[in-house]
Amino acid sequence: MAFIKLRPSFSWVTSLAVSVGMAGALLSSPAALAQAFPNKPLRLICPFPPGGAVDIASRAIAQELSKNLGQPVTVENRPGAGGNIGGAEAARANPDGYTIFMTTSGIQAINPVLYAKMPFDPNKDLVPVSALVSLNNVLVLHPSIKANSVPEVIALARSQPGAINYASSGSGTSIHMSGEMFKSLTGVNMTHIPYKGSAPAMTDLLGGQVMMMFDNIPSAIPHIKSGKLKALATTGSKRDPLLPELPTLAEAGVAGYESGVWFGLAVPANTPRDVVMKLNAEAIKGTRSPEFVKRMTELGYNIMGTSPEVMLDMSRAEVQRWGPIVRSSGAKAD
Repeated sequence: MAFIKLRPSFSWVTSLAVSVGMAGALLSSPAALAQAFPNKPLRLICPFPPGGAVDIASRAIAQELSKNLGQPVTVENRPGAGGNIGGAEAARANPDGYTIFMTTSGIQAINPVLYAKMPFDPNKDLVPVSALVSLNNVLVLHPSIKANSVPEVIALARSQPGAINYASSGSGTSIHMSGEMFKSLTGVNMTHIPYKGSAPAMTDLLGGQVMMMFDNIPSAIPHIKSGKLKALATTGSKRDPLLPELPTLAEAGVAGYESGVWFGLAVPANTPRDVVMKLNAEAIKGTRSPEFVKRMTELGYNIMGTSPEVMLDMSRAEVQRWGPIVRSSGAKAD
């Protein structure tokens, strides 16, 4: 009996190989990865402790992203070194979009000048997603301090050089640099006391362990309204709508004073562009939700929600603005 040897057609084998290869390529393409993203929970690193303005914004946007992405977004607080500890952890994470970082204008522009040894480069090791919100700071004092106006604070500081102290949420933060700008423009000598976030700094201010603070409005306003702190002026170019009765520092006699901060999302460098843009779209959608807008504006935040390109331009502008101020102040952090 003759046996017939069957051989698969070359064209059939070739066709199958090509089909498998094309399927693999399609599944691994950036567009396909972005379409499948996310298929597991995400984390959002907040580089400051719970209770402060950065943490409030982090939790608010995490809630919106969870709804929009269909996956849980968990906030993880990694405080310390003016935001550098959390930033370094984010920069080392896999660039797959599942680790998001809540950065600030201070981290992007001030820390690289203030810290002699940065554990990461915020402008190279991270890429922008969206600048979310901005806000002003407010000068608040413990009620025991015998000063009820900005000129009286200046007079008190001049009468006791170095004896007047002010707390901050950490070296390099907007709260710290608001104080440094005040010192530079008024010529007074005050002692800076840094904390690992505005919440512990506020605790000591309320307890009278420190004298004053240029705190973010959202975390300070409950204590202002309750009378536990004295508020003297805000740091913006115009009066804050949440505290319209307070003058700006410029109006109060500190000519040229203007200071604020913005918060935004970033991801590790080399995160696929399509993933970045998906996060951007859902973040912007989150900043436009009625619940987010109501909650944040009531706390004193200004809503932004920008493209990655606009956030990048903002970071560059902050570097140009704050670099000379930090250098001239002589402020340093270990």
